[in-house]
Amino acid sequence: MSEVVTYSREGNIGVITVDYPPVNALSHAVRSGLIAALEQGQKDSDAKALLLVCAGRTFIAGADIREFGKPMQEPGLASVVERYENSGKPLVAAVHGTALGGGLETALGCHYRVALSSAKVGLPEVKLGLLPGAGGTQRLPRLAGAQKALEMITTGQFVPAKDALGFGIVDAVDEGKDVKAAGMTFAQKVVDEGMPVRRVRDLTDKIAADKGRDVFEQFRASLKKTAHGQFSPFKCVDAVEAAFNLPFPEGLKRERELFVECMNSPQRAGQIHSFFAEREASKVKGLSKDTPVRDVNSVGIIGAGTMGGGIAMNFANVGIPVTIVEMKQEALDKGLGIIRKNYENSAKKGRITQKQMDDRMALITGSLDYDDFKDVDLVIEAVFENMAVKKEIFAKLDSICKPGAILASNTSTLDIDEIASTTQRPEDVVGMHFFSPANVMRLLENVRGSKTSDEVKATVMAVAKKIKKVGVLVGNCHGFVGNRMLHKRGIEAMALVDEGAKPQQVDKVLTDLGYPMGQFAMSDLAGIDVGYRISEELRNAGENVPPSWMDKLAEQGRLGQKTMAGVYKYEEGSRNPIPDPEVERIIEDFRKEQGIASREITDQEILERCMYVMVNEAAKILEEGIADRALDIDVVWIYGYGFPAYRGGPMFWADQIGLDVILAAVEKYHASVGGEQWKPASLLKQLVADGRKLGDL
Repeated sequence: MSEVVTYSREGNIGVITVDYPPVNALSHAVRSGLIAALEQGQKDSDAKALLLVCAGRTFIAGADIREFGKPMQEPGLASVVERYENSGKPLVAAVHGTALGGGLETALGCHYRVALSSAKVGLPEVKLGLLPGAGGTQRLPRLAGAQKALEMITTGQFVPAKDALGFGIVDAVDEGKDVKAAGMTFAQKVVDEGMPVRRVRDLTDKIAADKGRDVFEQFRASLKKTAHGQFSPFKCVDAVEAAFNLPFPEGLKRERELFVECMNSPQRAGQIHSFFAEREASKVKGLSKDTPVRDVNSVGIIGAGTMGGGIAMNFANVGIPVTIVEMKQEALDKGLGIIRKNYENSAKKGRITQKQMDDRMALITGSLDYDDFKDVDLVIEAVFENMAVKKEIFAKLDSICKPGAILASNTSTLDIDEIASTTQRPEDVVGMHFFSPANVMRLLENVRGSKTSDEVKATVMAVAKKIKKVGVLVGNCHGFVGNRMLHKRGIEAMALVDEGAKPQQVDKVLTDLGYPMGQFAMSDLAGIDVGYRISEELRNAGENVPPSWMDKLAEQGRLGQKTMAGVYKYEEGSRNPIPDPEVERIIEDFRKEQGIASREITDQEILERCMYVMVNEAAKILEEGIADRALDIDVVWIYGYGFPAYRGGPMFWADQIGLDVILAAVEKYHASVGGEQWKPASLLKQLVADGRKLGDL
């Protein structure tokens, strides 16, 4: 008998218990143990029904990530689920925590399912570029119907227990906290009422109701918008459709074929890399696990604008009180009003309750007085990008905030050390670069200054986790990791348009790669005035920043989506960018002013110049120690800039293209285009010479 799965009997109920911390993942030992325990239960003549339950904090939460990439050892999960479904005795699964992926598939192999009200279920394999491979695409539709099964499987969304009851995925919900007691009660009911063995594979009502409908074609059409460029979501639809068009055994066979196709897809490798990279990024190189972490039980935010308000929501969402300070009452009222409106919109969509909204708003206090920061644990400055203003603010914070308070800047480009120089506590100063909209975007690029203490580094990484962000710790330079690379891409995108490309052509190449939007549509979303201010800041600092046609847009008040016109124009209530002949005229006039002869530019040149310049800059970032690992750069770009997770991040993507191919192109453009951004990184040349990859770093 396996040590991680045990069998016992309580009265006339045979109990199969999985105890494999921390999440009862489906390791080889667990799979083998499930079969051995089932066999013992079948042989126990005094057991009239069987109960599958898990110890610890959760039901089976999916595959064992420690076995990823290793050859599958028998028994496979599909055979385990089949054995459970074929049990001659009624079998009840008691679910608490999360039943995800193979965990839910195991529960679907049982004849009945009871869940604690706090539990959630889901099939998130699509997030790894896969589909459920142990019958999930065939059994779930038989319980939930085509539409709900498609939604769950193609998005990987988690469904709360009460919703799962409504959809037919579970048979009962228990309001208590003792999952074993809930399972025993339901199993006893099965015995006492003589409830039959009910195999999901034999259920046909919902299959019959949805058969022949055009739900699958409609769903494919919607996926072309929401899952553009992705492989596995469409294979998920094919697999679910097989449940309606094929007998159950043939449906399982088709599911397996489609699963293998996903396994062999390059996208699966990219998404697996993304999955592990996110987890590794939280482990800061050189930072001991024993580093003390400061308590952050109250937060101050300077600025109630778009960024400040969004940042405040992150803390209120997890129960941390926030004080927002503004210069004028009008700006403060406007900012608090926008926060309330955001919460109201979430409540209308059913994402939060009215009580949750009220509770969160009650945690946010507005003020016009910096003295209200004297007792907070963390202050985040979120004003516009101006070094003089930020230095003045930090000098004031230094004189007001208590010892041990962390002073953070949300700057996206400016020197953290220079900001810290105005304080007597540079060890407590750090960058916390949130991404807009801050209440939605998952990345938190934490920036260490040269004197930032390890304790502060550990604390801001812990804060990222607390507020449900993906934290990455990076070094201090202009633009840090994300914006430094983006700046180089921006230079090339602008140059390509100067030389003859249209903004929409450049953007289409990037969206075809998988970005949700291109360079110029992103500028419109962020606000053209943001880049304009940064350029002016650099010019004021003595940097040689050449003029651009984008400057002319800003000077004409075309600031992007917020003014309904930027690089593109916008219609009321829509974010769809529309090419504007007026902008084409501005660009053409700029070319004439600069004496630039327009030429035809291919999509391949756009791809190389926009993407390879980023790879080259990333290699320099790694050389300089601004990023510790290539995976940190991948995480920054996936969660902060919309790089498609199924391509694994720009570093993983570069390794797939081939660093030798990229280096040759970089050297070509260094000769033809020129510019510091095309000077080949020493690290890139060394990796090619050694036959190594960025992923090796």
